[in-house]
Amino acid sequence: MDLPYAEPYKIKVVEPIYRSSRDEREIWIKEARYNLFNLRSDRVFIDLLTDSGTGAMSHYQWSEMMLGDESYAGSLSFHKLKDTIEEILGMPYFLPTHQGRAAENVLFSALIKAGDMVPGNSHFDTTKGHIEFRRARAIDCTIDEACNTHEYHPFKGNIDLEKLEAVFQKYPKEKIPLCIITVTCNTSGGQPVSMQNIREVSALCKKYGIMCVFDAARFAENAYFIKTREKDYEDKTIREIVREMFSYVDGATMSSKKDAIVNIGGFIALRDKAIFDKASVFNIMYEGYLTYGGLAGRDLGALAQGLKEGTGFDYLEARIGQVAYLGKKLRDLGIPIQEPTGGHAVFVDAKKFLPNVPREEYQAQTLAIELYIESGVRGVEIGTLLADRNPLTRQNRYPKLELLRLAIPRRVYTNNHMDYIVAALGNIWQRREKITKGFKIVSEAPIMRHFTVELERV
Repeated sequence: MDLPYAEPYKIKVVEPIYRSSRDEREIWIKEARYNLFNLRSDRVFIDLLTDSGTGAMSHYQWSEMMLGDESYAGSLSFHKLKDTIEEILGMPYFLPTHQGRAAENVLFSALIKAGDMVPGNSHFDTTKGHIEFRRARAIDCTIDEACNTHEYHPFKGNIDLEKLEAVFQKYPKEKIPLCIITVTCNTSGGQPVSMQNIREVSALCKKYGIMCVFDAARFAENAYFIKTREKDYEDKTIREIVREMFSYVDGATMSSKKDAIVNIGGFIALRDKAIFDKASVFNIMYEGYLTYGGLAGRDLGALAQGLKEGTGFDYLEARIGQVAYLGKKLRDLGIPIQEPTGGHAVFVDAKKFLPNVPREEYQAQTLAIELYIESGVRGVEIGTLLADRNPLTRQNRYPKLELLRLAIPRRVYTNNHMDYIVAALGNIWQRREKITKGFKIVSEAPIMRHFTVELERV
């Protein structure tokens, strides 16, 4: 008999979680003004709000916490991380930051000005927020297949080359400071970008003299999909694939809270010394000195170790396999999800799940709230609330996809937890026809409103 699959780790420390009642959850979500970000964590049973900074660090990473060099300048922990980034990514210059959006803030401060155009594949919320805050414009050039949740395409994160070239032809290159490739592409469902597409986008950028940059938060998961889905890469190691991926770009911003499996941290990696020098000024202004960038030395060490672990095949197989397990269980119930499942989350198609809820009443947010009340499971809306308002007209932007994201923390939950999530969504699926009303906004911030928005039932 063949041996069944087993996770390549064992549990060393556990954290108790409270199983609340439905009556309690009804009160708590109302007190939170129907914003799941406002919930206290002890009122959540299974927390799938994000996979950012919520993973379980290994004992090797905890060892690095004790080895941290807390020198203000020239920390040995900094040099350990610098050597690791150069070894794994092949990038000679890097700046540490306290998280991914800080990396965006620093790099975009050096590169983006008012009136600029920044094309890419479905920019995530903070990326788009930083672009629009500078009165520039993010242009989505993702392939059309990404918007059809039932259509199978192995690389739905791909950039449409015709759409991208149309941007390059329409605007002078002085107005296009960079092109961003998000790997994997979170907003389109955690979908990967193929090596072929990365190569072709890079070549197109070079042709027009445009800088090409990764949003690299989940670069290792993207490399796993290249290995398992793209011809000629099945015999390559994850590290070999990663080195080739980064060989095609000029730089990257990284939220290390994802594929480096740490609780805090980020960085900018660059090839060009002149851009590094320009960004360094903003890094000192916003983050701290160049060799700590808003992080303690112990965090830098844990981050370096996490990059090594996060680019291991066995780890990635277990991590992405759990996401696929949840996706298959939901699909078996007939629940519509973005197919194929991505690397870090399962994305439920809220438009198809709750067709009787008007889109202006926030279908994905409605589904997220129903899931919390049903089970204590906290997901997050990737839809109209996140899409925010048009900065010129101030009207709601209605994205093509209205998704409930169930982001799976790394090395935290078992498949029994996945089965619990499936049962909860299955219960809602059975009564979906009775759900006809959603929510309206009571209060919202002028940008990136979904973090702090307050809602009430229609």
